Amino acid sequence: MTASISAQDQIAAMIAEEMPEKILAFKFAPAIQERILFLVDRKKEGQITPVENEELERYLAYDLLIGLAKARAMKHLKA
Repeated sequence: MTASISAQDQIAAMIAEEMPEKILAFKFAPAIQERILFLVDRKKEGQITPVENEELERYLAYDLLIGLAKARAMKHLKA
């Protein structure tokens, strides 16, 4: 997992430096937000399928990448 986080941090830094304002303004589309909430609820209820769980894990990985990029973008803009 460490290598994956390191790779995500490297990608996040690149994105943040290239387009800090855009990444800070980024939000998932409402339909995607609803889908994520649906999948989280299914997981909490113990009714998530393996395919749904993989989908949720992908969204969580994207969210981590975006969060890292936003943190880097804020730091970049303050510098």
